[in-house]
Amino acid sequence: MKTVRVSDLGRASLLASMACAVAGCSTLGRPTTAPSVPVALPPAPVDFQSLPDAVPRPEPRSAHGNPPFYDVLGKRYFVLGAADGYVERGVASWYGPTFHGVSTSSGERYDMYGMTAAHKTLPLPTYARVTNLRNGRSITVRINDRGPFVANRLIDLSYTAAAKLDMLREGTTLVEVRALLPGQPDNLTRVSETPPPVLYVQAGAFADQANAQRVIARLRKAGLTTAFIPPPPDDKPALYRVRVGPIGNVAEFDRLAAKLAALGLAGARLAMD
Repeated sequence: MKTVRVSDLGRASLLASMACAVAGCSTLGRPTTAPSVPVALPPAPVDFQSLPDAVPRPEPRSAHGNPPFYDVLGKRYFVLGAADGYVERGVASWYGPTFHGVSTSSGERYDMYGMTAAHKTLPLPTYARVTNLRNGRSITVRINDRGPFVANRLIDLSYTAAAKLDMLREGTTLVEVRALLPGQPDNLTRVSETPPPVLYVQAGAFADQANAQRVIARLRKAGLTTAFIPPPPDDKPALYRVRVGPIGNVAEFDRLAAKLAALGLAGARLAMD
């Protein structure tokens, strides 16, 4: 049984390694410790912005890192059967020198200067457009790893990918992740001229408006006075979304998500109009 690689936590649970063994995968997390022999890093690129993005191409599903499900730190993750139509918003983080040259969940070696990323449930490999919602920068990465297994984190980017999104200094940022298929039109530019979108934390979505109103009353009683229900879109079935905000950064998202969880509303999501 090989070591389970867990993003950002530096340790894996026994359940994760057992699930990996049953599923026949090689790894599902970063090593519990850094390599005993220091890895020689290649020279850093002079200009990260000039490095090409990953280019979607047809690839077979990886033989490693794609079990039907796996468990890490008491939580079960179900690997998606396909990436078609996947769009999600949340918090991106990044990982760098500590893991350079170490095996990823797919069995490939991690290259901190490559355009890659880790995700908990998308099939390996998957190509995705990642957009920094705070500055409009947008990149394409190839997802070949699992993680990050930290609360409220959606995707873990390589060092270069994070540099191109201008998020190295802060360490995290609010992003949109959109899966791409080979041959699929992708007309987004790396830097958008549009202003940053208005972002909210979504506490839940309800088919019954009365249920949504009851959640609003609970949130306002708890001091979340900015909770509201936006009008349902005209082109979709009526769904009453409970949102709080707007918010401007990761710290606000984490604070609100933690407060919602304490109120029994786990699974808060990043949302925008």
